[in-house]
Amino acid sequence: MWDYTEKVKDHFLNPRNVGFIDDFDGIGEVGSLACGDALKLTFKLDENKRIADAKFQTFGCASAIASSSALTEMVKGMPLDEAAKVTNEDIADYLGGLPKEKMHCSVMGRDAMEKAIAYYRGDAEKKIEGDIVCECFGVTDVQIERAVKENGLTTIEDVTDYVKAGGGCGNCHDKIQFIIDTVLGNAPRAAKKPEALTNIQKIKMIDATLEREIKPALNQDGGDIELVDVDGNRVLVKLRGTCASCAKSQITLKHYVETKLKDLVSHDLVVEEV
Repeated sequence: MWDYTEKVKDHFLNPRNVGFIDDFDGIGEVGSLACGDALKLTFKLDENKRIADAKFQTFGCASAIASSSALTEMVKGMPLDEAAKVTNEDIADYLGGLPKEKMHCSVMGRDAMEKAIAYYRGDAEKKIEGDIVCECFGVTDVQIERAVKENGLTTIEDVTDYVKAGGGCGNCHDKIQFIIDTVLGNAPRAAKKPEALTNIQKIKMIDATLEREIKPALNQDGGDIELVDVDGNRVLVKLRGTCASCAKSQITLKHYVETKLKDLVSHDLVVEEV
């Protein structure tokens, strides 16, 4: 489904530093099993207060494993102040790039390192900054604002790719858009004014996009998707094969299928499983 670099594949298939340091100096945990991604990172300092060893344990996709493996390699030998400056973009660059839909995996690595350093410095109990915007993934306005500023994000889909906010029920989309507009100084966004599609045109385009763009990607992992009906802007589908029983099926629907249809057919489409 995703186009990974050889370095990403290497760190996924041959991950470095998997495990847990029992006598750790710092520990950081981010994500949750309920959201489909979780990461625990530990490190040990040497006598010069540089990171002598770093290990990770993760429940997540290939990008999550590769990002964690890369990060633990990158920070070895660094003093904490330098390790604290490692960004998610640094992790992605080290791997030769990540699909934009998987950038949140590198963000998880950065966040875990920040928490581990905070633990060592006695700041582990510091309250979460900001107010929760995305209830589905527990993402705050401060986290979204930071992602927009640091990575030049301009759309809700970009924010979802980097920090997962907006990838669930969608109720927070207006709040996310407000944050984006605020960070960008309310810069006017280019308005797309395509001619309205007839219902028949819409159905044909949706079906063609499923056949050409989406089904082949799902088929690679033993999954499939069936178009059941189109009700206005609601696209009703059924997942088949491995997708039907996958714990991340709703993320696939919203984060991949719906995004593709929005990009290639109409931004107003909403995908629902029946």
